[in-house]
This record gives sequence, C-alpha cells and structure tokens, in this order.
Amino acid sequence: MNKVIEVTCLDLWYGRNQALKNINCSLPENEITALIGPSGCGKSTFLKTLNRMNDLVPGVRISGEVLYRGKDIYAPGTDVTKLRKEIGMVFQKANLFPMSIYDNIAYGPRIHGVRSKVELDGIVEQSLRDAAIWEEVKDRLKTNALGLSGGQQQRLCIARALAVHPDILLMDESTSALDPISTGKIEELALTLKKTYTVVMVTHNMQQAVRISDWCAFFLLGDLIEFDRSETIFSMPGDKRTEDYITGRFG
Repeated sequence: MNKVIEVTCLDLWYGRNQALKNINCSLPENEITALIGPSGCGKSTFLKTLNRMNDLVPGVRISGEVLYRGKDIYAPGTDVTKLRKEIGMVFQKANLFPMSIYDNIAYGPRIHGVRSKVELDGIVEQSLRDAAIWEEVKDRLKTNALGLSGGQQQRLCIARALAVHPDILLMDESTSALDPISTGKIEELALTLKKTYTVVMVTHNMQQAVRISDWCAFFLLGDLIEFDRSETIFSMPGDKRTEDYITGRFG
C-alpha cells in the first residue's frame, strides 16, 4: 500500500495521564481507515495528532514520530497552518460560522490568499458539488448556513474542508449526531471522496465501519490493539479483545 502517514512510537500525555501508548501504524493513501474502540480509548486523540489539533490542548505532551509524506509534522519549524490545510478535519458537531453558505466555503481560500470573485465562485461551487450538496443549496448561497438541517450542515462542513484542497480528510464521528438518511448520504460521500482524498474516520458505529472502511484500527485504553484490513478485523480478528469489542461483549 502507498503510505501517506507513518506513525512510530507515538506517546501522548494530558498532564500526567497517558492517553496514547507507543502507537505504530501506517495509513494508506486513497482509502478509508476507521478508528474504532470504546469511549475514552484514544481514537479522537490519535486522530487529532495527525494534524496537530492537540497543540491547542493545555498540558499536552507528545513524543514519537508522525511522518506525513516522509516529513515529521512535529519537527521544529513545521508550518502548522499549512499542515492543517493539507490535513483537514470535520468534527462531531457541525461547527459552521454564523455567516452565509457562500462565505463559509470561501473563508479558507480567502485566508490562503484567493481574492478573485470568479475563482472563489468556482471553488465554492466545486466544493459543494464534491460534498454532494450543491443541488440543495445553489439557490440560497447568500442565506445563513445555520438555517440548514443537521445533515446539510455537516456536508457543508465537509465542503468547507475540501475548499482548500486538502490531501487528507479527518472525520471525528461526523455522523454520530445525524439521522439514518443523513448518515447514509455522508457514508456515500466518503466512498466517493476516497477516489481523490485519503479519509481517516473515528466511528462508534460498527456497521458503518463494516460498510465503508478499507482498513480498521482498534484502540483500547490508549493502546492500538489491532490494525488490519476491515474484512479481516470483522471476520477473523487476531486479538481476543478485538473480537470481544466487535461482538458487543463490552464497549
């Protein structure tokens, strides 16, 4: 597999609490990797190490190496703003700005220097098309984004992430607050996006991981217990703890 991210001996502490313990794995390009495990096991913490969102948490300490296309993202002098442009993130709850649909999408490109209205118009339309929401909002681009439904807001968040042309899309339980129809739309969207992007997603939904992920990582109490192709994890897990979790014995 083509490895887009390689993680070696990654440890993370929040103050004196160690949240990740000696994590080693490689994330494949243009595939969907699902991070599964019970609440508080380190999934979201691990996800946020991949674009240094944990830098924003007081008292966090990280050791080890995270290579993105061969470069250590924790090396001194790393441009974190550029890193987060390359590795975008969609959160559990839609976190739109209280402004128009258009301005939500144009926000990132403007920050990165795009000023031409023609260019911005093109980026907005393409991002909304890529996020499978253009047809629903094309006649209301100037209306407040907060007036959209929950599922539409989440797809708009995905469009906003895509507007700066990332390489990788991180999704932190992006469907957990949504109804089944909206969840289905975002799952379809993720399957389409992996043709162009690498997708890494945290999910509590085992069926979702089975349906759309190519690879699966099982976390437990800060340890990465097992990382393998999803069909292997869900049919022949190599560790009894993985089997117990996916069959519902705990979690």
